[in-house]
Amino acid sequence: MVGMAVLEVECPICGEFLELTDEDRAQLELGDVIVCDSCNAEMEVTKNEGDDFDLELLGILTTCPNCGEEFDVTEETLGEGDIVQCPHCKAYIQLEFEE
Repeated sequence: MVGMAVLEVECPICGEFLELTDEDRAQLELGDVIVCDSCNAEMEVTKNEGDDFDLELLGILTTCPNCGEEFDVTEETLGEGDIVQCPHCKAYIQLEFEE
């Protein structure tokens, strides 16, 4: 049995490497979303042709500590000082990113 090639993709938020096998990539289509296991950043597949593979950061999935609902934090919704407003309960949340 021949070993599968693995593509390592670095998460732009936390720097963790996501490993995608040839089989994983064969199932991915343009517009599909990959979620980082480490920080929950969501990335959209923007290119998947042969050796060319590219992702675009969509946002970071987070959970509101006030109401418990999950929502995406994007560069557009992130306020000054890493404060974001929950779209569900309107609470203001101070985000903390692990290095």
